[in-house]
Amino acid sequence: MGPSKDNSEEIAHIGLNNFTNQSGAAWEHRDSYGPPGFQGLFINYYVTLCAAFSALGGMLFGYDQGVVSVILVMPQFLSRFTQVSATASGAGFWKGLLTAMIELGAFIGALNQGWIADKISRKYSIIVAVCIFTVGSVLQTASIDYPMLVVARLIGGVGIGMLSMVAPLYISEISPPEIRGALLVLEEFSIVFGIVVAFWITYGTRYMAGEWAWRLPFLLQLAPGLVLGTGILFLPFSPRWLASKGRDQEALHSLAKLRQLPTTDARVEQEWYDIRAEVAFHKEVSAVRHPKLQNRNTLSRIKLEIASWADCFKRGCWRRTHVGVGLMFFQQFVGINALIYYSPTLFETMGLNYSMQLIMSGVLNVTQLVGVSSSIWTLDRFGRRPLLLWGSFLMFISHLIIAVLVGLFSRNWPAHRAEGWISVGFLLFYMLSFGASWGPVP
Repeated sequence: MGPSKDNSEEIAHIGLNNFTNQSGAAWEHRDSYGPPGFQGLFINYYVTLCAAFSALGGMLFGYDQGVVSVILVMPQFLSRFTQVSATASGAGFWKGLLTAMIELGAFIGALNQGWIADKISRKYSIIVAVCIFTVGSVLQTASIDYPMLVVARLIGGVGIGMLSMVAPLYISEISPPEIRGALLVLEEFSIVFGIVVAFWITYGTRYMAGEWAWRLPFLLQLAPGLVLGTGILFLPFSPRWLASKGRDQEALHSLAKLRQLPTTDARVEQEWYDIRAEVAFHKEVSAVRHPKLQNRNTLSRIKLEIASWADCFKRGCWRRTHVGVGLMFFQQFVGINALIYYSPTLFETMGLNYSMQLIMSGVLNVTQLVGVSSSIWTLDRFGRRPLLLWGSFLMFISHLIIAVLVGLFSRNWPAHRAEGWISVGFLLFYMLSFGASWGPVP
C-alpha cells in the first residue's frame, strides 16, 4: 500500500527542505569560477556574451514600450488613428486599450512559454517568440485602421511576453552562481536601453512628413528581433534543460563550453553533478506528488502542467510563490509603465511646453538607464533586500513630494515655475531610484 496523499506531500516538503539545505552546504564548500559581481563578468567572458546576446529579447520589450510614448502624440499618427486624438470622444479609453494590448499579449505569452520552453528547449522557444514578434511588428507597420493596430499590438505582445519569460530563464540556467545576479541585470538593462533607443528614434522621426514618421519606428524593431532569432542558434543549449531530457553528456559538454573549461575540470564536474541531482530530485518530487500523471501521454502532460502550477500554492512552496508574485506585482504597481507610456502627458501637467515634454521624457528614460547600470555592481555586493527597501523608501518620498506639489500648484504653473521644476526633478529622482532597485532586482 502506497503513501497517502498527505504523507506524500509531507515527504516532498521534507525532501525539499533537505535538498535546499544540502545545496547551500555544497555551495559553501565548492570552488568558485571567479570573483562575484562585476569583476566576475570579465573572468567568465563567454557566458557573459551569451547572456548579453539573449538579453536582446529584453531590448525588444523595451523598444516596443518606448516607441509608443512619442507616437501617441505625433500629428501624423493621430491623423490616421483619430480615436486616440485629444479631441475624440472616449480618447482616453481607446488610447489605454491600445497601450494595454501589448501587456495583455505579454501575459498570454509568458503564461504559455513555460511548457513551450520545457518541450522544445529555451533556445528554440526564443525562435518561436521572435517569429510571433516579427508578425506583430509587420502588422503594426502596415496598420491602416485602429482595429488592425490593436490586434497587431496584441500579437506582438505575445512574442514579447514569451521573450521576457524565457530570456531570464536561459540566462539564469547558463550563469555561474557568483555572477548570476549581475547577468540577470542585463535583462533589465536591455529593456531600459530599448526604451531609450525607441524614444530617441521616434523623437527624430517625428520631423518626417507623412506616415513614415510612425511606421518607420515600428519597422526598425524587426532588426534586433531577426538578429536574436538567427544568432540564438549558435548559442549553447541550457545544461539544465539537457539534463532534464536525460542528455547528460551533452549537458556536460554544454556546461564546459559555457565555462570555457575542459570537461574534466573539478568545478565543471561538481556543477554538472549538482544539476543532475536537482533535476532528479524534482522528477522524484513530481512522481511522489502526482503518481497517476507520470505515463507521459498528452492528457497526462497537460494535467501535470496544471498540477505543477497548483503546487506553487501548496505547503512548502506558497511562501516562495507569494514573495515572487508580490515582487513582480509591486514592480509594476509602483507606476513605472504609466511613466514610460504617458511621460509627455505627465510633464504637461507639470507646466512644460510640448517640446520640453518630449525632451524631458527622453531624459527620464536615460535616468532609469543610469540607475539600472549601477545595479550591475550593487546587486551582488549589497544584496537584493537592502536595494528593495531603500528603493521603496526613495520612491515613496518622490511620489509624496510630487503629489503635494501638483495638488497645490497645478492650477497655475506659470506663476509657480520653480515648483514645477522641483516636481520634474523628483520625477527624475524617482526613475533613478526605480532603476537602481525595483527595476532589476525582481
